[in-house]
Amino acid sequence: MYLPHRLQKLGVEQAVAYLAKDPEKNLPKLMEWADKFANGEFGPQRDAIRAAVNDPDNVYHQLLLRILRDVDTEVLKTTFVNFALNANLVGWPKQEEARKQYGCNVPWAILLDPTSACNLHCTGCWAAEYGNKLNLSFDEIDDIIRQGKELGIYMYIYTGGEPLVRKADLIKLCEKHSDCQFLCFTNATLIDEAFADELLRVGNFVPAISLEGGEAATDSRRGQGTYRRVIAATELLKRKKLPFGFSCCYTSANFESISSEAFYDQMIDLGALFVWYFHYMPVGNDAVPELLPTPEQRTAMYHRIRDYRTRKPLFAMDFQNDAEYVGGCIAGGRRYLHINANGDVDPCVFIHYSDANIRQKSLLDALRSPLFMAYHDGQPFNENMLRPCPMLENPEKLRQMVANTGAQSTDPQSPESADHLCAKCDRYAACWTPVSEELWASSPRGKKAAEKQ
Repeated sequence: MYLPHRLQKLGVEQAVAYLAKDPEKNLPKLMEWADKFANGEFGPQRDAIRAAVNDPDNVYHQLLLRILRDVDTEVLKTTFVNFALNANLVGWPKQEEARKQYGCNVPWAILLDPTSACNLHCTGCWAAEYGNKLNLSFDEIDDIIRQGKELGIYMYIYTGGEPLVRKADLIKLCEKHSDCQFLCFTNATLIDEAFADELLRVGNFVPAISLEGGEAATDSRRGQGTYRRVIAATELLKRKKLPFGFSCCYTSANFESISSEAFYDQMIDLGALFVWYFHYMPVGNDAVPELLPTPEQRTAMYHRIRDYRTRKPLFAMDFQNDAEYVGGCIAGGRRYLHINANGDVDPCVFIHYSDANIRQKSLLDALRSPLFMAYHDGQPFNENMLRPCPMLENPEKLRQMVANTGAQSTDPQSPESADHLCAKCDRYAACWTPVSEELWASSPRGKKAAEKQ
C-alpha cells in the first residue's frame, strides 16, 4: 500500500539530504528508498538502481556520485520528488487508469512550444521556418499543465523556437506548478547569472543545451560566437551546481565528430549529466535529405552509444535507435505529444500534422481525435524496433494516417504535404530496412521477439 503523498515527499527529501552528506558511504540508502516507495512495481528500473548502488565499478554508480556531489542539494530534492515520485510513482498509475477509462493514449510527458520566436537563425532548423510571431499565452500553458496533471502528467518539456525568449513566464510556471518537472531544449545563449539564480530558487527546471560538436561546426550552423556563449553557459550552470545536459542532432555531415569518444568525454568534462542524440529528420519544404545519416552511420551510432553507456558516467539517449527499450514509437500520446506555439496538437515534435487545437479542444479530446487514435491503433508501426517511426522508416504509414484522418499541416508559413515529406524518406527507409533487419535479428531483444513468434 502506498504511503500518503505528503509522507512520500518527505521521505524522498530526507533520503536525498542524507545521500548528499556522504554519497559514497550513504548510497545504499537509495536502494532502500526505491524498495520502500515502488510498492513492488517498476521491477526492471529497480534492478538497474540496485546494480548502480551496489557495484562501485558500475558506470551508473559513478554517475550517481556525480549527481550527488555536483548538484545543489535543494535542487536535487525537488528533482527527485517531481521526477521520480510525481512523474513516475504517482503519475504513472493515474495515466494507466486514464488509458483504460478513455481507451486512448495518455502521455508521460508533454512537449510544448511557448513561442516560435528565436534569437538565432540556425541553418536547417525547422523551427526557424515555423514563423516567429506565434506564442502560447501564460494562461494557455498553465491550462495545458492543469489538464495534464488531471491525467497524471507531471513532466513538461519546452521546445521552440527558443523557449528562453519567454524565460520570465517559464519561471512563473515553475513556481505555480512546483510539483512538476520541466526540461527545456535551448541554445543556451540567454542563460545568464540572474536566470541561473532563478533556476536555483525554483529547482524544477533543467536545460538541455543544443550542441553541434566543436566550435567550427556549432558556429557554422548557429552563428559566429555561439559556441563560446554555450560554453560560458555550461560554466555558469556548473558553478551554480545546476543540473544540465546536451541535445545533439546527428547528420551525415557531422556524424563522426558528434559521435566520437572525444566529444562524448568533452560533454562529461563540461558537467553534463545527460545527452539526447537526435537523428536528423527532413522536416519542412526546405529540408535537405542529403543530411540524413547513411545506414552505415546509423549502425555505427547504435554500437557507439551502447558502448559508451557501459564505460562513461553520462546518461545517453539515442532517440531513434532506442525504440527497442520503449516498445517502438512513443509519439501520438503513447508517451509524449507536441503542442506548437499556435496551439496545434501534433503527434510528434517532428511530424507537423494535426486535427486538434488546444484552443478549441481539451487535451483529452485531442488525444481521442482521429489522428491520435490512428496512432493508438497502429502502434507499434513495425515489429522491428529499429524501424519505429511512421515517417522515417515506414513512410507509407504516415501517408495513410494523414489521408484517412484529414489531418492538416501545422506549419503556418510553408505547409508541407505528407506526400512531400514522406517522399524524402522513401529512399532512406528502403536502404535502412535490410540493415536494420539484420541488426535487430542479432540483438538480444530481437532474438527474444523471434522466439515468441
